[in-house]
Amino acid sequence: MASSGTLTHLFFIVAIFSSSSFNVFSDSGADRVSELLDLQSRSTSGVIHLDDDSVSRFLTSAKTPRPYSLVIFFDAVQLHDKHELHLQELRNEFAIVTNSFITNNQDPSSPSHAKIFFCDIEFKESQTSFSLFGVNALPHIRLIGPNHGLKNSDQMDQGDFARLAESMAEFIESKTKLSIGPIHRPPILSKKQLIFATIAWLIWMPFLIKKILSGKTLLHDPKIWLSGAVFIYFFSVSGAMHNIIRKMPMFLADRGDPSKLIFFYQGSGMQLGAEGFAIGFLYTIVGLLLALVTRVLIKVRNVTVQRLVMIFALFVSFWAVKKVVYLDNWKTGYGVHAFWPSSWS
Repeated sequence: MASSGTLTHLFFIVAIFSSSSFNVFSDSGADRVSELLDLQSRSTSGVIHLDDDSVSRFLTSAKTPRPYSLVIFFDAVQLHDKHELHLQELRNEFAIVTNSFITNNQDPSSPSHAKIFFCDIEFKESQTSFSLFGVNALPHIRLIGPNHGLKNSDQMDQGDFARLAESMAEFIESKTKLSIGPIHRPPILSKKQLIFATIAWLIWMPFLIKKILSGKTLLHDPKIWLSGAVFIYFFSVSGAMHNIIRKMPMFLADRGDPSKLIFFYQGSGMQLGAEGFAIGFLYTIVGLLLALVTRVLIKVRNVTVQRLVMIFALFVSFWAVKKVVYLDNWKTGYGVHAFWPSSWS
């Protein structure tokens, strides 16, 4: 009886130990998810800040498959002054995607809830993690899925950063098959700013109505309309919108001699800002001379002055158009020349 009772006692101890061990291993993934949710709730942007220890905790030491995916933004504070990298702008867009995902999937019943966590790693704090991931250039975003190791994780292509938050969301959805949801961008004005602007507008409204009725506003000044028309014309013909959309620089440093600057780039696939402004300036000169001849010169009664101004306008316009054609031929390699009518031969 004693031996039977001892065996029974040992059996219960082994069963309890096995059960507790099974719960520890089975709940390890759930524990990490709970920990990530806690870190996410403490972050103002929703982005979890990782270091070498937390990378080991949630990735390298965690058994696969993990019940979550991590999207990591690799950052370097010392490179924030390199405006061509756009690290701060991309980091803000990354936070927008994070907040949008949390807002759209905060309901525990959502299939994407607690399945994706957004994190960032800073170079100086986590150089070991940068080496483990093999990151040697920024900007860099990496998605580590439930079955991924560090080396076989998915990297976002450099060309996909152009559309910012939207492209980040598409990249994550295509790799995880989970829904990020619509992107929620913060309003331009906060509630306090909007209230203040509304009150100021209501106070200023009577004075504005009085000025409009008396015709003493800037919109009644012909010089403002003239200046605006010239600016819009220059903005249109100089390719300024192309430079803004593509974020083209005004000039480039010569690779052969860094002390020299390149203002005109040969090749039709690229236009520098200085090129657009130069062409816009030439076109604007022609447009202003045309306006001078058609709107002002016709009011001059002196025939000699009319002829001299007309000759000057034609000469300058011919010179400006010739320069534009020459630059186009130089950039594209295509020649533009005139053909005489066949009846003249």
